[in-house]
Amino acid sequence: MDRKIEKKKGLNLAFTKKALPYWLGALLLIFILWLVFRDDSKKLRIDADNISINTVSLGQFNDYIRISGQVAPITTIQISPLEGGVVQEIVTEEGSVIKKGDVILILSNESLDMQILNSEADLAEKENILRNTLIQMEQQKLSVEQEKLQLQMDVRRNKRNYEAQKSLYDDGLISKEDYLKAEEDYYLSDSRLKLVENRAKQDSLYRSVQVIRMQESLENMRQNMLMIRKRKDNLTIKAPIDGELGLLDVVLGQSVSAGAKIGQINNLDSYKIEAQIDEHYIDRVTAGLQATFERQSERYQAQIRKVYPEVRDGKFKADFKFMEQQPENIRSGQTYYLNLQLGQPVEAMLIPRGAFYQKTGGKWIYVVSSDGTKATRRDIRIGRQNPQYYEVIDGLEPGERVITSSYDNFGDSDVLIF
Repeated sequence: MDRKIEKKKGLNLAFTKKALPYWLGALLLIFILWLVFRDDSKKLRIDADNISINTVSLGQFNDYIRISGQVAPITTIQISPLEGGVVQEIVTEEGSVIKKGDVILILSNESLDMQILNSEADLAEKENILRNTLIQMEQQKLSVEQEKLQLQMDVRRNKRNYEAQKSLYDDGLISKEDYLKAEEDYYLSDSRLKLVENRAKQDSLYRSVQVIRMQESLENMRQNMLMIRKRKDNLTIKAPIDGELGLLDVVLGQSVSAGAKIGQINNLDSYKIEAQIDEHYIDRVTAGLQATFERQSERYQAQIRKVYPEVRDGKFKADFKFMEQQPENIRSGQTYYLNLQLGQPVEAMLIPRGAFYQKTGGKWIYVVSSDGTKATRRDIRIGRQNPQYYEVIDGLEPGERVITSSYDNFGDSDVLIF
């Protein structure tokens, strides 16, 4: 006898074999919805006491950078000896205040001493030669004068004899031969006298020229000797200006060559500040920009006087001059910390500087939720920066709170749970 099977109704129908496909379909739909709506963000639990949280604010952004610089004299004069030598004595110590003409150090040079002795010997020899030559010329002059006197006397005698013989010849008392002989003797002595007179004149001119040349040569030797003696004076190194002996790089017994830099003198009348600035600002730093600094509770102003174009080790050099007044008791080598103004203040969104920037480069930041239970990573854009604040260009709103401390321990987490 057949048994009648009753149809399942209500809740019992859901557990039949016919309902199994529906169960599978429902589970598949739930899985798809979970995949779509699940939270894939990486989360990390942290201790809120170990982080720094600051508020994004709307305020005035002051465009300046903080740099350090060292005081240096505006004018420095290099000390270089004109003559080489060995350091014999150091008269003035490094760091001393000196006056113009004060002796700094003394050199010795045996070779130069020998040149002076040789020059003096040559001068003495030249003077002796000149004296001997003058004596010889004077003796020659006297000899010519004596010969001239003798010939003048011969001319007078021969003239008297010639006139007497001519008178006798005219009276027919002597022969013509005696008359002609007297005439020839007279004219011969007269010609010899003219010849000696002409030679005396030429000798006088020659002696004058020769004496002038020898005197010029002697004077040149004297000047040469004076110049060598002046070179001797150059072995005593003296201060060319009033100031401070800022550097003296020599020791006793050291051999110093001519023109070598052995020290420098600082002019204490005016100073400058030499600063090294990061090359990131090289296009914005120009002559005329102003800076401020504090010294002993006083505020001072400085201005860039020169920017050096060369970049070394990622930095370039700039010189500042003091405006109005300079600090008291200023010394070379002192370090001042300056606030260099790069532009005018502007209204901007600001966040305080923090260590997060080293990790993110200013491209993203953790923003704290309104309930303060977590912080979510968000992309931002940071513009300029000064020693206190970053300028936020995009990605944040005033009043939002952000984490500004170091992100080194957060890895690549998207959400931080406090």
